[in-house]
Formats: sequence, C-alpha cells, structure tokens
Amino acid sequence: MGDGPALIAAIEAIIQRDVGRNIAPLFAAARGGLRSAVAALAELGGAVGNGDRVAGGTVGAGTVGGLAVGGGTVGLITGFYVPGGTPPAAETDGPVAVALLAHALRRIGISCRVCTDAPCASACRAALSGVADVPVDVVPLGGSVDHVIATWRARDVRLALAIERCGRTTDGTARNMRGDDIGAYTILLDDLFLAGPWDTIAIGDGGNEIGMGALPRSLIGAHVAHGEAIACVTPATHLILSGVSHWGAYALLGGLAVTRPAWREALLACLDPELDRTILETTVRDGPAVDGVTRQRTVTIDSLDCATHHLVLESIRTLVREGEVP
Repeated sequence: MGDGPALIAAIEAIIQRDVGRNIAPLFAAARGGLRSAVAALAELGGAVGNGDRVAGGTVGAGTVGGLAVGGGTVGLITGFYVPGGTPPAAETDGPVAVALLAHALRRIGISCRVCTDAPCASACRAALSGVADVPVDVVPLGGSVDHVIATWRARDVRLALAIERCGRTTDGTARNMRGDDIGAYTILLDDLFLAGPWDTIAIGDGGNEIGMGALPRSLIGAHVAHGEAIACVTPATHLILSGVSHWGAYALLGGLAVTRPAWREALLACLDPELDRTILETTVRDGPAVDGVTRQRTVTIDSLDCATHHLVLESIRTLVREGEVP
C-alpha cells in the first residue's frame, strides 16, 4: 500500500469533478476534507490489524462477525424532498448512499442509525431494505428533533454524518438548488447534527446541504446559482465536497480502506457496482424516489446514469487496490 495521505488526496481529486454547478472554487476551499473525515471515522470501532494505527491506541469492546468492535454509533442524516417531482418524493441522492454506508460500516463492526423526516422516510427505508437492518428515526412534519437528540445520546452516537440533506439558510428556510423554499415539506435536522457530543461529517455537492456552513457564504454566493439565498449556514467539522454527493460515500469508504488495512477487503466488497445499482433500483421502485435534477422517477442520480457513477466507483476501487497514486 502506498502513501496513505497521497492516496486519499487522489481519491478526493476523483470525486471533485464539476458536473455543471460551477463549484470548482468550492472544491479548492474544501480540499483536505476527505482526509480529516476518514481520520474521524477511523477512530470508531472495528478490526485492528497489522498496519492499523488508531489515535489513542487500540479500540475494541467486543466482536461482530469476528471483528473487534469499538464503542459508539454513527448517526446518518439524509433525505432531500422534491415537491415538484413526478411523483413528489425524496431524491435518489442521499438515501442510496446512506444504505451503502450503513451496509459497509456494519461489516467492519460500526453500528449505525438513520434519521430523516416523514416525507423522505419511505425512500430511506426502501434504500435500507435487504441491505442494512438499522433503526430509522423519523421526525414528523411540524415535529421536534428533541426526542431524536435524546435517543442518539442514549445510544452513544459518537459521529453524525449528514449526506445530501437540505440545511438551514441564513433566513432560517430550507431551499433547493432552484432557490425554492421547501420548508413546508422539510424538517430542519441541523439542530440534531450540531447537538453533540458527537463529531460531525457532512457530504454535499451544491452549497445548500447541512455542513456547507464550513465554507464562506460569500464563496457559495459568488459561484453557485442562487448561492446567497440557498447557502446553508450549518457547519461541519469535516466537509466532503464532491461533484455528486453520492460519490462522497464512495470516497469515504475508499479512504477508510486505505487508512485501515484490516478493513480493506470488507470495504472494497461494498464498493460493488451491482450492489449500488440494486439499492438505487429498489429505492426508486419502492420508495418511491426521483432524480433531484430531472425530478423524474428514473434509475439515475443527479441526471447521471449508473454507468457514469460507476466509472467513479471503479476509479476509486482501482486506486485502493493498486495502492499507488497515478
């Protein structure tokens, strides 16, 4: 295996490809976020093998499937509702990635739970079905996140990871990429994300997602359409910015495989195009879910088909497998 930081930087470069949102300047500002996010996640439980280094020493408080398990849980936050969709539904970007992450993290001995709101719950449950049997905390429209905060604290959540989840803007609204206020269909889960005592990772691709407050609002406003209005003000300690949020999940798993050699084969097995496609197809069919860009019920994410996404996935797999920066 080659130099870990260089490999993770190369993985980050793979996912930082602009797909038409004019966010290249945001990539530059967020660079290094993948490395810090991987380091934070690698602190949690799982197997510790030859070559694994964990700050503070070896972790482990039991076993799952033969892997040592450390304390703590990852809380996953997702779901971005598309009221103008055909039909109105959660978008595919987010729930599919959460299911892939939950499946992979459980394989390396890290427990998870998911939080979303009622309009996105069916898509999240569909994505998880048959892949990861994890608790789903659902906040009803008009409800409060207080009970979920209490639950996460009681269940020893150590890290909150938000992916493609609409966040709070400077005027307190939730806005999509078109600048529309979707607050009537969205519970702001920002307070849960920030409630602690957990660390925070966020994955986004446009400026309006939870965690994007780690970047200057003026930067988002200068480059992204409707940027001043849609920019999320909620920060994350570790921000992964990618051309499509879904790619951030690929990159996080790839980076973990580089950082923790004992996890590598289990994680690479989850970076599987067929698994990814199956989760997406199930989410669209049973959620239902729609593409966030086209707003149609198609097996696509951000208007890109599986073949396009899987070029990114395979590039990351190859880089991890070969262990050398091109």
